[in-house]
Amino acid sequence: MSSFLTHFGTYLLMLKGMFTKPENWRMYWKEFMHQCVEIGIGALPIVVIISLFLGAVTTIQTAYQLVSPLVPQTTIAQIVRDSMILELSPTVLSIVLAGVIGSKIASELGNMRISEQIDALEIMGINTKSYLVLPKITAALVVIPCLIVISAVLGIWGGRTAGEMAGILASDIFDMGLRQNLNIYNINFALYKAYTFSFIISSISAYFGYNVAGGALEIGRASTKAVVVSCILILVADYLLAALLL
Repeated sequence: MSSFLTHFGTYLLMLKGMFTKPENWRMYWKEFMHQCVEIGIGALPIVVIISLFLGAVTTIQTAYQLVSPLVPQTTIAQIVRDSMILELSPTVLSIVLAGVIGSKIASELGNMRISEQIDALEIMGINTKSYLVLPKITAALVVIPCLIVISAVLGIWGGRTAGEMAGILASDIFDMGLRQNLNIYNINFALYKAYTFSFIISSISAYFGYNVAGGALEIGRASTKAVVVSCILILVADYLLAALLL
């Protein structure tokens, strides 16, 4: 328990230390844009592949289960749409991104800590929390929700294509189902989850990377801890958001 409280207190102090006036706005903006490109473009291929196959598998499995002639085929499209928007795109993709983005952030900051680059910046009078950690968190808050929106769109399109290719349901019937009973709140809820999960992934990974102590071996351990803790907190936050907002 004391170890948890120590980690939690250090984590809060790191977040508090980020919010100071930047020494040079241009350098901060440049670092922010660099992180947006690194996080967004780096994770885009895996997002595209996972989303397309998630949508395709959801369509085929839903059609397999809804064999009753009493259930209209448009219901398959509605289930695929709501599954992708509510759960698969925000939660499953965030767990994948915790491995892709989280380990990258943790190892990058850990390497800077081990090689004493962070100490050198602090000696120069730069607030390393705001210069190194804040751009990563803000970039994740901008880019990861965009990736989740792309994922939802691609997942629905992948489900539509798979349904047509497998001969399960025609694309016009799928389109008809997509337009039926659309609840706009589901999209808002997915965005709430996206912002929450992106903050968890970036801040937890930055915390473990920033506070690495020891040698090169500790960087790998910090990356692993960052991914594991991020995944657990994503699942806990997923449950809490569903219980509170749905």
